[in-house]
Amino acid sequence: MNTQRRHVRLAVAKRVVALAMAAAALVPVHATAATPNLEGFWWPGRAAAGARMPELTSKLPAGSGTIRDLGAPSRTGGNFGDLDVKDAARAAAMKWNPMDEETVARACKPPSIIYGMPGPFPFEIHQSDKLLVFRLEYYDQVRVVFLDGRPHPGKDYPHTTVGHSVGHWEGDTLVVDTTHLASSTMMGNGLLHSDDVHLIERFRLTPDGKSLHWTQDVADPQVLNNHGTRYMVMERRQGHIFPYECDPSYGQSIEQRGGQAPAAERK
Repeated sequence: MNTQRRHVRLAVAKRVVALAMAAAALVPVHATAATPNLEGFWWPGRAAAGARMPELTSKLPAGSGTIRDLGAPSRTGGNFGDLDVKDAARAAAMKWNPMDEETVARACKPPSIIYGMPGPFPFEIHQSDKLLVFRLEYYDQVRVVFLDGRPHPGKDYPHTTVGHSVGHWEGDTLVVDTTHLASSTMMGNGLLHSDDVHLIERFRLTPDGKSLHWTQDVADPQVLNNHGTRYMVMERRQGHIFPYECDPSYGQSIEQRGGQAPAAERK
């Protein structure tokens, strides 16, 4: 049954890509010479590599905290860096058991893009003057960013792992505004964002076009008293993404060991 669900999910993702690219084909790519070309295959770089762009850092809210990805999932001990976490969200995170994420039911459940986009996986960008499509290798997720000026939908619109994204250009910077994200992890230590989270991203190329600098600004009044931010760098390369092909049988092996990771992973 899990395999069937995965095939259905992949089929839906492929259908979304096909429809989005068909729509993109109806309009000229890069309709104006002033629009930067983000099209291509992007590989995760090092966030600390090179100077950070003031055009991006100056837009991050004062008093925001860095969302620090702490490596392999582990009990937090209350370590949320300089994020100002609300008491209820902190208490929930402290009860989190990392092995719960490795069960059959959850082993192949994709996170929201707040955690998934910065992950150590590449993505592709397909671009027109009306929309932009992200194809993520991580969990085979697909994002469509509408650039035609439409607003976000109403509250009855479904919340998903990719949400609803609209974008616009501020000079050479692409600004993407995302709502309707389903509650999910925002860092690898049990801290979840809520359904009310509001994500603002900014994407900007280096002058040589070889690197894409990118920020996240996460506002969640249910979880944070301040904003959470990330700064990422992607490298333009030749290549393409591969199917993620998540295998839920890993979760079955965890459950058979009574919720314990293999000894090699516990060291």
